[in-house]
Amino acid sequence: MSAFNSLRLFCLPYSGASAMVYSRWRRVLPQWLDVHPLELPGRGTRMNEPLHTDIRGLARQLAREVSQQCTRTPDQHYALFGHSLGGLLAYELAHALDELGAPAPLCLFTSATAGPARRDVSEYRVAKTDAELIERLRTLQGTSEDALANHDLMELMLPILRADFLLCGSFEYLPREPLPMPVHVFGGKQDSVGVEELLDWQDETTVGFSLDMFEGHHFFLQKQEGALLRCLRRYAEQHLARASRQRSPAAAAS
Repeated sequence: MSAFNSLRLFCLPYSGASAMVYSRWRRVLPQWLDVHPLELPGRGTRMNEPLHTDIRGLARQLAREVSQQCTRTPDQHYALFGHSLGGLLAYELAHALDELGAPAPLCLFTSATAGPARRDVSEYRVAKTDAELIERLRTLQGTSEDALANHDLMELMLPILRADFLLCGSFEYLPREPLPMPVHVFGGKQDSVGVEELLDWQDETTVGFSLDMFEGHHFFLQKQEGALLRCLRRYAEQHLARASRQRSPAAAAS
């Protein structure tokens, strides 16, 4: 299969996580949809790098890395996906790529994250204690009680989570030109991030917008993984087919 007929999906993690949470998607998505977990500094294979607490600075660093990969495979289309904090970071990454003059993603997928314009991040601007972080994890319903009680695991995870919350708290909305790509938004019907907050994303693009809701709380992407990936795949197929037609010799000659 040529790069021309494939779509690389850069996936950004939620707070406290490694991007490798997306690695199992490689086993359930078709080969043409090339899942590429975009690891952040301070975790996983980048554990020796310092954690970031400046979202715009991190977005610029990631934009340079993504741009280099795009340069190595110029015929391969790509898209961005992020859940929760990852969705906000993917948004900043899309703008940072535009500022670099890099080829634009075919689309942006954001999941369980409020639109940026009216987003309130004030609660994340002060570092939280271990107890506050654990209670927040419990509220989000994405971490088992056994994991929360595991001292060694929490000792590893909480510094990352603390930095990621500060990363979120560093976000400040800047009025900019709308993104030159469709934005597809996923939400959980029982999540604290409501429909109106998710609909705010439509103001960030003039190209196309969709909102799909799934049963579940903030981590619906785990329990509703199959349904979410079918939806994501459908949008990816549409955009890749359109882009391939536009780049084909026949389309160029017409």
